[in-house]
Amino acid sequence: MDTYLKIKSFLTLSWKISPSYILLLLLNALFTGFRVMINVILPKYLINELIGDKKIQSLLIFGLALVLSNVFFAFCNNLLNRIVSIKKINMSEQMKLAMSKKIMNINFSYLEDPYYLDLKERAVFAINNQDALETIINSIANIINNIVSILGLVTILLMLSPVLVIILLATICLSLFIYYNFMQYQQEFFQSLIPINRKYGYYINICYLHEFQKDIRLFNFEPLLINRIESYNDELINKFSTYYNKLGKVEGLYGIITNLQSSLAYGYVGLRALGKFDSPISIGSFTMYVSAAINFSNTTKQLGENITTIIQMLGYLEPYMEFVKLPDCVSSKATLKLTSIDSIEFHNVSFKYPSSNDYVLKNISFNIKKGEKISIVGLNGAGKSTLIKLLCRLYKPTSGTICINEKDIYEYEYTSYINNISAIFQDFKLFSFTINENITCQDAPENQSTVASIIKKVGLQHVIDHLPLGLQSIIGKTYEDKGIELSGGERQKIAIARTLYKDASLIILDEPTSALDPLAEAEIYENFNSLVQNKTAIYISHRMSSSVFCDRILLLQNGSIADYDTHSNLMIKKDSLYYKLFNSQAKNYEITKATN
Repeated sequence: MDTYLKIKSFLTLSWKISPSYILLLLLNALFTGFRVMINVILPKYLINELIGDKKIQSLLIFGLALVLSNVFFAFCNNLLNRIVSIKKINMSEQMKLAMSKKIMNINFSYLEDPYYLDLKERAVFAINNQDALETIINSIANIINNIVSILGLVTILLMLSPVLVIILLATICLSLFIYYNFMQYQQEFFQSLIPINRKYGYYINICYLHEFQKDIRLFNFEPLLINRIESYNDELINKFSTYYNKLGKVEGLYGIITNLQSSLAYGYVGLRALGKFDSPISIGSFTMYVSAAINFSNTTKQLGENITTIIQMLGYLEPYMEFVKLPDCVSSKATLKLTSIDSIEFHNVSFKYPSSNDYVLKNISFNIKKGEKISIVGLNGAGKSTLIKLLCRLYKPTSGTICINEKDIYEYEYTSYINNISAIFQDFKLFSFTINENITCQDAPENQSTVASIIKKVGLQHVIDHLPLGLQSIIGKTYEDKGIELSGGERQKIAIARTLYKDASLIILDEPTSALDPLAEAEIYENFNSLVQNKTAIYISHRMSSSVFCDRILLLQNGSIADYDTHSNLMIKKDSLYYKLFNSQAKNYEITKATN
């Protein structure tokens, strides 16, 4: 039943993507089956006429029937194959698109967990490398073709000898047993390659990506990378050597059994033609029975292989099934719409990763009022970014509750909730789109005047004015020769502009100025209040000077709240971590200033 439900769910998905593809495959399979039957039966009558009465009229009829039927079925098969090949490309791309959408819609925490990263790789492997869904559909179509052919061929062979049918079935069962066991081994083999391929691919990609090249050259990483790649390469070669050694043995045994089947069929039919068993048969019947026996053997073997292939592909698709069942971040049944964020409250919130026993955040409780500017500070690993990801619903609390406007954030419908939050993280990304598209995330934004205003506020106007295509300049040279390369600070300003353009009621800036020089950083700080206006803002930075501009500072230490107060009140506590951090950075800044 489990296998049946899997096949049903995959066919439902395939039908939803392209019903015409499935129908064309089935029609093509039927035509192929009928063509086999025609080529088994008609030659009998043609040969009998040639060695018998040799009536010209009968010869022409059977000859034309054989030729025209083959021309007709060949034309239909070729036409359908051409249409199906086009549909196949579309089907394959739609499957990949469906998988891509799923990856973009699942909860973010799954994409940072090694188990689910491997699961994703196995799911992608099944779709991209094994064409599992497509193979299942093709195999089902082939099974229909096989059944149509077998029914006709069995009818013919039973007229000759039921014993021959039983003998052929016995040898076919032996072939299928060998084939099935090898398929089980093959499935386990390819699954075992996925973790190695993921590691191998990581180190190979490092050699290709330009952002790693400076460090590779300056610190002579090349020998370490080459050794690591060669190590995984040797491991893959050893595994494939074992695999192909076993494959060769299986194919050799397979060939012996196939030749045995042919020998039995030819031998028995030949003896019947010589009259050794029962009544002799004609040369035409001899040709038909031999052809029927060989086709029956091949078709029955194909039927078993197609059934085995479906079972194998279902095994490959187990990770896909598990992956697509992961909850989407937008799958919440909540219907409450969020129009604006007036208050934020954390109530005893704790968080740990699913595969870890250690808590990143422990019993966090605090509140933020509308319009407040809050700075979150602490040492590396204190849990600052994790706290923000919880608020953005990228992670879900292990325990405790986060409330917006005194309601649990998961009571809000996802889209309206996320529309009210705009964030820039340390590891933000710009895409190979135009500057305008990177800021607005739209093809043709209506509020172009807003874009122009934000560009001036974040200090990008000078950069834009010196670009030949201005806002229409494509970032990066990934696929566009005329693309532009920007400095780290310029890229960060575009990311800040994107955050502001969203016009959300809550602005989150996680290390927004880490790539800016001190002057540009000071400019952003000075304009901070005007940039976010009356919106609520949460600001994370290792540069303590940013805290001065905020209403309150949340100090995190070892995953817990060490303090939550204004800058002036925290500076009174001379034994606190905040006081030590602030003065340490201030002293370093003064030394740097004096040196310059």
